[in-house]
Amino acid sequence: MDPELEAFLPLLPREDMSDPVAARTMYAELAATRPAPDTTGMEIEDRTVPADPEVPVRVYRPHGAQGAVVWLHGGGRIMGDLDTEHPWASRVAALSGAVVVSVEYRLAPEHRFPAALDDAYAVLAWTAEHAAELGVDPERIAVGGHSAGGNLAAAVALRARDQHGPPIRFQLLNEASLDDREETWSRRNFTDTPWATRDNVAASWRHYLGSAPATPYAAPSRATDLSGLPPAYIATAELCPNRDEDIAYALRLLQAGVSVELHQWPGTFHGSQAILSADVSQRQMTGLAAALRRALAG
Repeated sequence: MDPELEAFLPLLPREDMSDPVAARTMYAELAATRPAPDTTGMEIEDRTVPADPEVPVRVYRPHGAQGAVVWLHGGGRIMGDLDTEHPWASRVAALSGAVVVSVEYRLAPEHRFPAALDDAYAVLAWTAEHAAELGVDPERIAVGGHSAGGNLAAAVALRARDQHGPPIRFQLLNEASLDDREETWSRRNFTDTPWATRDNVAASWRHYLGSAPATPYAAPSRATDLSGLPPAYIATAELCPNRDEDIAYALRLLQAGVSVELHQWPGTFHGSQAILSADVSQRQMTGLAAALRRALAG
């Protein structure tokens, strides 16, 4: 493990995905300790996207933005909201120069699949329809997210392709949860890694799916055809149960003719980017934002 990250291990709480209510409390408390970047000069506005039900969003508009990203928070599909995601979303906007539309999608187990995906897709459609109001080119809209948010971003890209929905310029999948099956080496062997463990990942999938079988829109790794999808930036943490499914997804995208930038960050663990003082975390955030900036450029 990266020594700068390892120094923080005694301070990290132990997540228990088996109790969603307790997990949400812990997640919110942890998020409140994370500093947000300086947003001076950036317009930040809470909006509501018309849907059934309506979807709360928070729009971050840096000066001179050309494109936008529909940003989907992490939290195992059972935790997270606009406030817990504020440090992430504001930093993505500040570093990339893109308009960030942060989505407060419905959470499991109260709202199982496809509730969160429906919310995310409704926000994509809204962003495309309101591109002029947001001050961006409707041809320069990306989808992205971390962990569970990466799952939803990949699923939105699949659904938009299949249903001839709004054009997506780029998909950004950071440590994404893409496969409900426990078949990869990293899923089977990372039983006690920080923040994300095999058991917690499995519990997250149970909350999300219930007794329903997984489809490609729930678990994008199950999709048999990845052709025609948007170019992708895929980043993995070395000590993360999701690592191998993300790398496999990147390779399958490449084999389907989709352009992919793949980064496997050594010595990191799931969500360790939140430890902002670490040099590797700063490089991860810079790389992610730079990829988004390039993708949405003129």
